[in-house]
Amino acid sequence: MIKRQLHHESDQILNSRRTFLTSTANGLGMCALASLLNENCSAFPPRLQKVEPRAKRVIYLFQSGGPSHCDLFDPKPALNTHAGKELPDSIRKSQRITTMTSKQDSLPVLPSPYKFEHHGESGIQLSELLPQIGNHADDLCLIRSMHTEAINHDPAITFFQTGFQLAGRPSIGAWVSYGLGTINKDLPTYVALTSQGGNGSQPLYSRLWGSGFLPTKHAGVKLRNTGSPVFYLADPPGIKRHIRRDMLDDLGELNRLQLDIVANPEIRNRIEQYELAFRMQQSIPELADIADETEETLALYGPEVTQPGTFARNCLLARRLAERDVRFIQLFHMGWDHHTKLKSLLPKLATSIDQPVSGLLTDLKRLGLLEDTLVVLCGEFGRTAYSQSPGDNAGRDHHPYCFTSLLAGAGVKGGHVHGSTDDFGYNVADNPVHVHDFNATVLHLLGIDHEQLTYKYQGRQYRLTDVHGNPVQEILTPNITT
Repeated sequence: MIKRQLHHESDQILNSRRTFLTSTANGLGMCALASLLNENCSAFPPRLQKVEPRAKRVIYLFQSGGPSHCDLFDPKPALNTHAGKELPDSIRKSQRITTMTSKQDSLPVLPSPYKFEHHGESGIQLSELLPQIGNHADDLCLIRSMHTEAINHDPAITFFQTGFQLAGRPSIGAWVSYGLGTINKDLPTYVALTSQGGNGSQPLYSRLWGSGFLPTKHAGVKLRNTGSPVFYLADPPGIKRHIRRDMLDDLGELNRLQLDIVANPEIRNRIEQYELAFRMQQSIPELADIADETEETLALYGPEVTQPGTFARNCLLARRLAERDVRFIQLFHMGWDHHTKLKSLLPKLATSIDQPVSGLLTDLKRLGLLEDTLVVLCGEFGRTAYSQSPGDNAGRDHHPYCFTSLLAGAGVKGGHVHGSTDDFGYNVADNPVHVHDFNATVLHLLGIDHEQLTYKYQGRQYRLTDVHGNPVQEILTPNITT
């Protein structure tokens, strides 16, 4: 009955010349798309990959809220000389500041209360708050000359993840999924995890790992912090696995009939997502069960690794996802917005990431995964050299004009520092790296020319880097070529 009704609707629709031509054109396009979306193929023709891919996958550790670069990654001893004094006009240069400090009577310089220490043969300096990450200094590449365009959290995070300050664009993980496709057909190509690092954190929205105007199949799948990692992993009571398979087959047939009628690519995406969900009912529980991990491995990540939803647990899950060839793994860790009480709050948050990040790097390295895994650690911007609050409550405001990002792994120079800032950690002094340059570099390491990764939407070809960006060649190992 349903089939007859659908075919009757089809006859009615095809009576329209305009609909017929549209459906024909879309149908031809779908034929081409179907061949490109073969599970063993990239979503793009080979001409897209003009560079040698060094990274097979990415683990992206995003510290939401804006970590203070001058307290963690970028030592500024000169701040001690100017402690309590007004930030010089020659340094501020009439640049925009937030409304939270624009009404202050003064902008007193705030030195870091933390010492910086040299690490490894490279001698890279990192804060005393990050001693275990410091043990990996010779594997790390620090970009100390990052800068961005937005001064407030939501547009800054949105810009870092999508290349635009306004919501609605595809996230970087979605672009990678669209450009390279999947490696493991039983797991999502792009997985997002979140953790809470401090009180009063800025909210995270699902659009940060969304697909925007790209096909919805490229959106990140968020694993939940409590209960089942994904809703509806278990079959309802009384429903056996073979019954579920039969139901899905019938649903797929109905969807394919509808696809033949309207030629809407989203129907094909829906079919594929239902099939992935069916496979995930087996793959996700196995992924999330860490019972097979040794005590030695768990100890790498610290005591919080046994608690679901913590940053430590998510770092372990990131390694397990990398082992299973998930293409893009993104951890969002909230709580870095320290406008006040920097001296008491920052050490707690730094401690919460120090051992897990160190453990992740150690684990990846000993398993041989760091060779083809790019690890990224960054936030949406840095923090100001001046104090926002007085005395023991002192904190730092948002600072987009310079900050630090860390990279390690596939194709990246270890023990390397790129760029620098002025004595106040307020402006880039040399080798500036814009967010578009940073994203172009990540794509470059995956073998993608960022200028070729485009999608036509509303009459225009869009890309992650808009009309900007260049890969930062100076941080890449010598055998990376353009």
